[in-house]
Parts: sequence; structure tokens; C-alpha cells
Amino acid sequence: MDVLEVTVEVINRLGLHLRAASALAETARRFKSAITVSNAASNADARSVISLMMLGAAQGARLRVRAEGPDARAALEAVQRLFADRFGEDG
Repeated sequence: MDVLEVTVEVINRLGLHLRAASALAETARRFKSAITVSNAASNADARSVISLMMLGAAQGARLRVRAEGPDARAALEAVQRLFADRFGEDG
């Protein structure tokens, strides 16, 4: 079973707000792997919008994303793309 980790930065202007957290949760649900998003203070299940929003990740926050499971690499790549694309937002 693969276990992979990456660090991502929240670059969209509004941070990990409701729409961004919903997009991340929707992406995470497409994979078999368990995906966890963490900051210095807590961990969030990437499938849970509320859990993700509780991280309070504003623009500039650095988060650790961990995927554990058979499609961990693909899951992390999809999550990294979301962050890099600013969750489809302009700024």
C-alpha cells in the first residue's frame, strides 16, 4: 500500500473557504486512498468539507497532504492540481 506526502500552499485569495473545500472533498472522494490534510495544529479528512474548513487555511498557508492507499500517487497529483489552479478561482 502506497503512503505519499506532499506540501501544498494555499495561493487562492480566499483561502480554503466553502467552495474550495467542497472542490477538494469532491476530488478526494474519487479515490480509494485515504487523504488527510494537515496544518501545524490539526488534521482533516479530505472527504469532509467541515473538517477541511476547520483548518482555517488562509492564503499563504502551507498544508501537508498525505494519501494512503492503492491510488495514492494519482490522488496527490489531483489534489496538487487543485491547489495550483487556485481551485478555479481568479486570485
